[in-house]
Amino acid sequence: MEALSIVEDEVRELVRRRGLDPAKQPTLIKSLIEEVIKDYDERALLGAVPSLGSLDAARQTIFDNVAGFGALQPLLDDPTVEEIWINAPHQVFCARGGQSQLTHIRMESSEIAALVERMLKSSGRRLDLSQPFVDCQLPDGSRLHVVIPDITHEHWAVNIRKFIARAGKLDDLVELDSLSRQAALYLSTAINAGLNVIVTGPTQAGKTTMLNCLASSIGPRERIITIEEIFELNLSLRDVVAMQTRLANLEGMGEITMRRLVKEALRMRPDRIIVGEVREAESLDMLIALNSGISGLCTLHANSARDAITKICTLPLLAGPNITSDFTVKTVAACIDLVVHCVRSPGGNRYVSEVLSIRNRVEAGQIESSTLFERRDGSLRASPGADWEHEKFDLAGINVAELMAV
Repeated sequence: MEALSIVEDEVRELVRRRGLDPAKQPTLIKSLIEEVIKDYDERALLGAVPSLGSLDAARQTIFDNVAGFGALQPLLDDPTVEEIWINAPHQVFCARGGQSQLTHIRMESSEIAALVERMLKSSGRRLDLSQPFVDCQLPDGSRLHVVIPDITHEHWAVNIRKFIARAGKLDDLVELDSLSRQAALYLSTAINAGLNVIVTGPTQAGKTTMLNCLASSIGPRERIITIEEIFELNLSLRDVVAMQTRLANLEGMGEITMRRLVKEALRMRPDRIIVGEVREAESLDMLIALNSGISGLCTLHANSARDAITKICTLPLLAGPNITSDFTVKTVAACIDLVVHCVRSPGGNRYVSEVLSIRNRVEAGQIESSTLFERRDGSLRASPGADWEHEKFDLAGINVAELMAV
């Protein structure tokens, strides 16, 4: 360890002298490390300094510490790791296949703080006593969330969610057994016809992946505006504008909220709006946008498809006391067409458990809904007597009942 520390210090000093940027010039950093290790190894052969041991291991460790994210870099490079979190310097966890496990990694408190500072460098976001939370995107697309004391009891709480997209379109979900072929055909047809869809489920149920897969069915001539807290969507479409929120600066100015972005999106000639996740009062602005003839997709945390309907009717009430439940219920019934509910099994498998159709009809304050697909005997199947018809299919000239029969 002493030898590694000596070489790492020499590399860092040369990086400073030559004005290199480790994040943007990895090739030069690797050459520099090779140069320093070669010189150090020659001195070690003469007995002047301690031996480095395995040179390959030393190269990788020093590169991870200087140009990467230190002890966490092997986990970030591991394609099987979905998420990494730190509860304390001696408690570093990761998740593989939906299952959490305690790693062998041990870090000092100062090392964690320095690591987070490096992670935040490219994001432009800050973390201090006045702003004890931070949520941002790392250069590789992973999502970083950090909470510091005294919000946490003693140690920094760090969470890195890697976006590992094993599916890019609905057919991929069929191959992964997360979706049936008939349901994939129906959802693809629904997106083409402009139906408004909410993707629901608990945390880590695959909502963002499902949203990406649904978006892959959008026509190539449509103009898409995406709205997110942190960029996570990865759409392979031609005409896309991606926007994310912004925190207030040190003077408390410059904050850009989800509500503001939804309103701005309406001025950008969208054919379709995609809201990464609806959490609060922005749900009202989204519903108003959908009620103006614009198609939309979004995700929502919920325990079931029907719970999602209740939640999307309740969230707009957070916008102010002048918003009534009667208004939101009728608006949801008029705007939302489908709810796709995703779940994660105890074994870590992610799949669609239900597809619910919302009808433009309200009885005694309750929105009429119909289950189109439900999971029975381990597979997603069409519900008996499912009503496939929708006026948007008719407007698009699609005979969906015939399509489903085939």
